Amino acid sequence: MSQDITRPGTVAASQQDGQQVDSQDGQHGDAFENLLHENRKFAPSKEFKASAVVTEADYAESEAGRPAFWAKKARELLTWNKDFTEALDWSNPPFAKWFVGGEVNAAYNALDRHVENGLGDRVAIYFEGEPGDTRQYTYAQLTQEVKKAANAFESLGVAKGDRVAVYLPMIPEAVITLLACARIGAVHSVVFGGFSADALRSRIDDAEAKLVVTADGTYRRGKPSALKPAVDEALANDGHTVQNVVVVKRNGQDVDWHTDRDLWWDDTVGTASAEHTAVGHDSEHPLFILYTSGTTGKPKGILHTTGGYLTQGAYTHKAVFDLHPETDVYWCTADVGWVTGHTYVAYAPLVNGATQVMYEGTPDSPHQGRWWEIVEKYKVSILYTAPTAIRTFMKWGRDIPDKYDLSSLRLLGSVGESINPEAWMWYRDVIGGNKTPIVDTWWQTETGAQMIAPLPGVTATKPGSAQVPLPGIAVDVVDEMGESVPDGHGGFLVIREPWPSMLRGIWGDPERFKETYWSRFESMYFAGDGAKKDEDGDIWLLGRVDDVMNVSGHRLSTTEIESALVSHPAVAEAAVVGAADETTGQAVVAFVILRGDAVDSGDEIVQELRNHVGKEIGPIAKPKNILVVPELPKTRSGKIMRRLLKDVAEGREVGDATTLSDNTVMQQIATSLRK
Repeated sequence: MSQDITRPGTVAASQQDGQQVDSQDGQHGDAFENLLHENRKFAPSKEFKASAVVTEADYAESEAGRPAFWAKKARELLTWNKDFTEALDWSNPPFAKWFVGGEVNAAYNALDRHVENGLGDRVAIYFEGEPGDTRQYTYAQLTQEVKKAANAFESLGVAKGDRVAVYLPMIPEAVITLLACARIGAVHSVVFGGFSADALRSRIDDAEAKLVVTADGTYRRGKPSALKPAVDEALANDGHTVQNVVVVKRNGQDVDWHTDRDLWWDDTVGTASAEHTAVGHDSEHPLFILYTSGTTGKPKGILHTTGGYLTQGAYTHKAVFDLHPETDVYWCTADVGWVTGHTYVAYAPLVNGATQVMYEGTPDSPHQGRWWEIVEKYKVSILYTAPTAIRTFMKWGRDIPDKYDLSSLRLLGSVGESINPEAWMWYRDVIGGNKTPIVDTWWQTETGAQMIAPLPGVTATKPGSAQVPLPGIAVDVVDEMGESVPDGHGGFLVIREPWPSMLRGIWGDPERFKETYWSRFESMYFAGDGAKKDEDGDIWLLGRVDDVMNVSGHRLSTTEIESALVSHPAVAEAAVVGAADETTGQAVVAFVILRGDAVDSGDEIVQELRNHVGKEIGPIAKPKNILVVPELPKTRSGKIMRRLLKDVAEGREVGDATTLSDNTVMQQIATSLRK
């Protein structure tokens, strides 16, 4: 692949490690302009151009009419029980209806039709457990397991429209459960296995889940890690809607058992009939709820429906990864508890008839070469992972991946948070052998599928940039007034037109949906991110402009973490910011004021508070640093100036503090931290 370098790329230090943009304090302008100047480009190889699944023609076709473009893709990529009569109904914005009147079954599209088309013997999933145990499922076998699970769930009273909470590790039963729910029209709500009992209960209650599917546990860094005790704790108090808990036996841990409620997977799904007919569901029938952190402290239940989500998921998976399902082995490393694990593990790869790898464990168990061992073993050709993982591998050194044969890799993908150019280049060089294209993708839980990404057979890629909206997507960067900014300038990332996989609302709260996503700019979805167009018009993501942090690709609300800290009896007040971190993109840094009767015991109180947050929310939310301070910087209206705390957390000179009600506060903080 040719490399066109007009001058060395340089990165502004304050942006290179994922600095957030804080528009609320009126300081976003400098950050928008303080972006890297990167002129390295990698032209598509002749091989990719010659065999590209998607070409430039799709851009031109979509510009002629996006709804018509998506209607064509929906019919090409999916098998419909009943054809739709209208591509898009946008008569009641911001509530969209895609493929109106159509009926489709997600599980049938992911499974049955491939078997009917003679692909039953193709491997759908290679599963690799952390301890080294393996399983593989052909499309015929996976179809049979999903049919059995669908029958089992129906036998427990789960019907179309009922909600099922899923609290599982990264094992095949997770995919089987999601597809079984989709098959019968039940709505799944996956809760990340690292979340606490309280977080699980809040999501169960909000969705009014009827069934919980979990496991006794999983394996984490060589040790058994329990899951069912969190479910038991979540359901300890009455008032919930759960009737049954189905438990997968994964690591053989002893578990408490409630005979009137709990059932083993093997005794229910394992003994169920494998005969089940998939029926079509309305294109707008709810497919899943996935909770994401909100700035109010209450998690938002993002609702996705069936037809549009499947269409855009399948199209982007095929186009962005240049998928050739007959020969490719695809591996997305995301957990099913996050939206990437929904769209690009459970649904799109299977809808497209791909062969994929699922891995249960961490990258360093039992050794730091574990991922590359898996790539070599299964001859993975497409790898989709997060910048956090890439930066971790960089710290460990190239001598580890260099021990393995990675020559099967032909395409690398990035997802989660912006990837800095150094990590992008390392990824391409060390993992990709200096030959693989990298597709850096931007999208959200709310968008459902990829929105901005280069196409490997079309786009000349730039280290660190997601670059261009995909065909069928209308993305822009606007100023405070909602006007498009010229090339070379920054602003707010917006989506100007509806897209098929867009969220259809916040579960049970349509007003919050409108207020959260559609009120900032008229007739535009505001993504919550800052972005810049470079001189070529390519898009560079600058990070969140609200109080949501992105830690290792996981969105965490500052409000939720602050609430958890203040719930500790020693804490009077807390403020949380996301600080740039070379490994995780952002790290949680907390500033706390202790109650008058609390003792500042140094490291002891800090560790106690970190553990408390881990218990209240989950380990992913534990602050990396907790700083005990005498006061917090506030405006006269009482708003905490997190921008100033971010300056402290990232070791910068503190910015303008003239709007503080007490302009000595920052000096007090500085003095206390020097002690």
